[in-house]
Amino acid sequence: MWKIILLPMAATAFGFSQEAELLRFYQAAGERPVWVQDGRATPRAREVINLLEHAETKGLDARDYDGPNWASRLATVENHESQDLMQFDIALTDAVMRYVSDLREGRANPGLYRRAGRDSQVPLSTLIRKNVLDAADLSVSLREMEPTYPAYRRTLEALAQYRSLAPEHAGRRFPAVTEPVEPGDTYPAMPELARLLRALGDLPPEAVPPAGSRTYTAAAADSVKRFQARHGLEADGRIGAATLAQLNTPLRDRVAQLELALERWRWLPRTFSHPPVLVNLPEFRLRALDSTLQTVLEMKIVVGAARRTPTPLLAGELNQVIFQPPWNVPLSIQRGELLPEIKRHPEYLAAHGYEVTTSRGEVVTSDVVSAGALARLRSGEFLLRQVPGPKNALGLVKFLFPNEASVYLHDTPAKALFAKVRRDFSHGCVRLENATEFAAWVLGEDPVWSREGIIAAMNGSETVQVNPPKPIPVMMTYMTAVVLETGEVRFLADLYGYDAELEKQLAGRAAKTAATSGAPGLRPSE
Repeated sequence: MWKIILLPMAATAFGFSQEAELLRFYQAAGERPVWVQDGRATPRAREVINLLEHAETKGLDARDYDGPNWASRLATVENHESQDLMQFDIALTDAVMRYVSDLREGRANPGLYRRAGRDSQVPLSTLIRKNVLDAADLSVSLREMEPTYPAYRRTLEALAQYRSLAPEHAGRRFPAVTEPVEPGDTYPAMPELARLLRALGDLPPEAVPPAGSRTYTAAAADSVKRFQARHGLEADGRIGAATLAQLNTPLRDRVAQLELALERWRWLPRTFSHPPVLVNLPEFRLRALDSTLQTVLEMKIVVGAARRTPTPLLAGELNQVIFQPPWNVPLSIQRGELLPEIKRHPEYLAAHGYEVTTSRGEVVTSDVVSAGALARLRSGEFLLRQVPGPKNALGLVKFLFPNEASVYLHDTPAKALFAKVRRDFSHGCVRLENATEFAAWVLGEDPVWSREGIIAAMNGSETVQVNPPKPIPVMMTYMTAVVLETGEVRFLADLYGYDAELEKQLAGRAAKTAATSGAPGLRPSE
């Protein structure tokens, strides 16, 4: 009879203690090996080991699951030593639990989004027995445990593509230019550029220039435009410093971006009480999904300024739509931005629709501000409020989803900003390109609110609050690699440095795992 001895281990991404789950797993198995029969590793054990050794196909790190060790461990099993057999068995269960946990919920899940979904947590011991050990088809069973978002599947496919391309283009470097290269110019690295653009799908086969040609043709410029659009640049077809920086980014870095995107997809819930809204901050884009998690509405957005007021990663439930909203100016903006304007321009309040109020909301003035009132504004005793209307900073409608950062979605009168490629200009809230269409989607299940009624309320003379029939999950996400429905892969700048932080976190986890590799959380004793 085997006795299972617990060793201290960290909790998994599920929040379960893995040591407890290992103990539960082997207690259900009668404290006997499950991956070894007749002194040999079972076919299912070998199938599982193959998955662990190739975890990189899922954007994971095989070293986190003892990937480099399994060949020698299998050889040890062939010696038929009972102690080694059970050690092997427990080590494999331990690695599989880590793999399944990471595949389902990610390696560094901060738990930001869990409250937005309705996922049920199944104990790891149950999952491993039912969906791995006893699965009729292991690949199908594991796929069912992965995120169900179509964009996640597309990201996996893009990862395979870029992983295969990376070695071929390793060490590639395009020379700097003194002036941007224009169509018709001679570009010495044109053959290498055409080779890369063709491999990435930006240069169609029929547009490939003659072998050895160094002329930067109009067709090549069109392919560069596609490349620029995919990499968050102004698509002008000119090869300048910004474009060269993206062309010279190693494809292994693109692989890393795709891996981080997969990690962040795993953080998101799979089931919701209502189809959710995803706001991808570095992409400057909002998407509303349907019940199958397909995109049914998307639009450009403006997000928080990177240097001063980045929009945080968070989740909430949209439960209020307010037409013709007033804007109660935050004290930081009141002091830092508006007070200097009011001092310089006495007519500023009237020109921009502001009024000075008491803390109870009583209007003090909407005209010239006295020196005494300015002092009270500076101290915070008096406040600024912008009245509803077309000049209001929130536009004609705002959407509230209560969260700890007091961030919300809203319309904006500053429509020109949506024409810019980089759109981080706000104080942290998210401005919508087409608030009318978003309001129609939010209130689409309410028969009282037609599109015409929404437009009338947005242009009305009164502030109107409406509660959607059901709260709608809203999640602020951060993916610098995005794969569209067409298969186009877009790579975006690490706007807030969140990718760099996550890379450090995962590297630290990998180092810790490597230091404890081969020491499973349970050991057998005679």
